[in-house]
Amino acid sequence: MSYRGMEFSFLSVCFCLAIIFHQSSAVSGETSVPTILNLGRKEKIDLSGTVHRARKIAQTPQLGWNSWNHFQCRITEGIVKTAADKLVSSGLVALGYVYVNIDDCWQADSRDSEGRLVPSPVWFPSGIKAIADYVHSKGLKLGIYSDAGTRTCEGKPGSLGHEAIDAHTFAEWGVDYLKYDNCYNDGTPNKLRYTVMRNALEATGRDIFFSMCEWGQDDPALWAYDVADSWRTTVDIGDTWRSMIRIADLNNKWAKYAKPGGWNDPDMLQVGNGGMRESEYRVHFSLWAIMKAPLLIGCDLSRVSNATLRILGNDEVIAVNQDRLGVQARKVQVSEDSLIEVWSGPLSEGRWVVALVNRSPISAKVTARWKAIGLNPVQPMYARDLWKKATMDKVISGELSIRVPSHDVRLFLIWPATETSSS
Repeated sequence: MSYRGMEFSFLSVCFCLAIIFHQSSAVSGETSVPTILNLGRKEKIDLSGTVHRARKIAQTPQLGWNSWNHFQCRITEGIVKTAADKLVSSGLVALGYVYVNIDDCWQADSRDSEGRLVPSPVWFPSGIKAIADYVHSKGLKLGIYSDAGTRTCEGKPGSLGHEAIDAHTFAEWGVDYLKYDNCYNDGTPNKLRYTVMRNALEATGRDIFFSMCEWGQDDPALWAYDVADSWRTTVDIGDTWRSMIRIADLNNKWAKYAKPGGWNDPDMLQVGNGGMRESEYRVHFSLWAIMKAPLLIGCDLSRVSNATLRILGNDEVIAVNQDRLGVQARKVQVSEDSLIEVWSGPLSEGRWVVALVNRSPISAKVTARWKAIGLNPVQPMYARDLWKKATMDKVISGELSIRVPSHDVRLFLIWPATETSSS
């Protein structure tokens, strides 16, 4: 067996011993929590998965930009700086898009002599600290990527066994966000591996948003609230209607588990990458917004079209995503052929969001019924179309019925009609 193989076997044994220790402590009434030797720096890290996080950064879902969906491994420090510049010059930062996240492939192929991660000298010659300083100077925050395995998904050094030194390195560089993937893991339960990194991040004393990316493998919505700020619920999204709508369906299952401090993540936005029609991107953005999903732009901001900016920059749709009540909208009506849907969820101040979605190949009439939404069937309501930014002239009662084009959406904000609530 190679040295590296022995190292991973030892790590797995440590995890098992930690679990046994935790269980025996619970039986004996001891209050100490399990720890594990961190192989990167020979330090002990708290392994308890039941301790509540000291603080919660994500009172609303995160907004920003991520490099992967468009650039994948073709990422450079120049692209990152341009994305930061464009978030500011386009006005998107004023809407809350503050994270500039570097995904996989920023790393060199091996660690340095002290066991630290090193940026690629070719693609990131200035180093991550310099990029963080640049991003911060724009009023933005920097995100970075690593993996809870021996390697990242693209074969770069992973953080398994190096959690403490990597978290310390990220904090020293001024990183504000970590996307933590799940490739090349050693089979140790996901909750344990992600908890180790969570505690390593907290030990740095720096607020670092923890985005857990284990692809919904172990149903993280059931347990990740005390581990991460957001958690992937699905496989990777593709830039197609079929992929996008399937992932929305998968994420819908976990609606009740999202709340302020922790969010279901159906993966990053594909809006603007060219694989879907404008109407389909409008459906994509609408569903992600009302599902309280992270809104992480995944296109090339240096070449973004006005049509794409109109979608990404709709302040009224973003306001639904950022609503302080933090309840994820869900499907409340589905036609027999599953092609016509109504999604809805409550918002603060007694308001509701209603999405009329047409998945069929032809135009169709879509009707949202108050009873299905959870409203009094006779309650009169005002309705505002969030894409047209226009409030309907008449008060509506019982239902809202609109004709919706193929692969499109009509998105409404509704609220009770009273003498003082028409504006």
